[in-house]
Amino acid sequence: MSLEAFAVSTGVVALGEIGDKTQLLALLLAARYRAPRPIMAGILVATLANHALAAALGTWLTRLVDPQWLRWGLGLSFLAVAAWMLVPDKADDLDTGAPRSRLGVFGITVIAFFLAEMGDKTQIATVMLAARYEALLTVTAGTTLGMMIANVPAVLLGERAVRFVPIAWVHRIAAGVFAAIGIAVLAGVGG
Repeated sequence: MSLEAFAVSTGVVALGEIGDKTQLLALLLAARYRAPRPIMAGILVATLANHALAAALGTWLTRLVDPQWLRWGLGLSFLAVAAWMLVPDKADDLDTGAPRSRLGVFGITVIAFFLAEMGDKTQIATVMLAARYEALLTVTAGTTLGMMIANVPAVLLGERAVRFVPIAWVHRIAAGVFAAIGIAVLAGVGG
């Protein structure tokens, strides 16, 4: 297991999730259902499934694409995500599928989180990190831990958690991390 791949994956996703639509979704689910355990379990299951698929795609790309083209594609993608990080998500974009159903809080959380992550910054970052490090399990574990680091406090503390965090600065720091990775990839550092 590459400690670098795990640490970068965890850190990038934990930072990238602050103020993201899935963190806002965690807040909404916590406020609506007041059942932290099934919500946290649902987030874990949905993230593992979503990020494992994303990491598998990233790992597959390393076998399909010429390394030189992959380096340029990854470098430019990291720079694009860095710019994207500066555009925060809004709670208004979310639809939790809210009515209680036979699925229960756990099922609603799994489905809502899995769908909310589709095409999200952290899912795309997972694809890119897996392609960069060629470490499917390590990247999946790291990005999942990053999601849990960002979302468990949101579930447990509700809206109070984000009042103390300067979200704009967190997005700037995350954008800086993505930009640094993109520049390093383009420069051929560590690859």
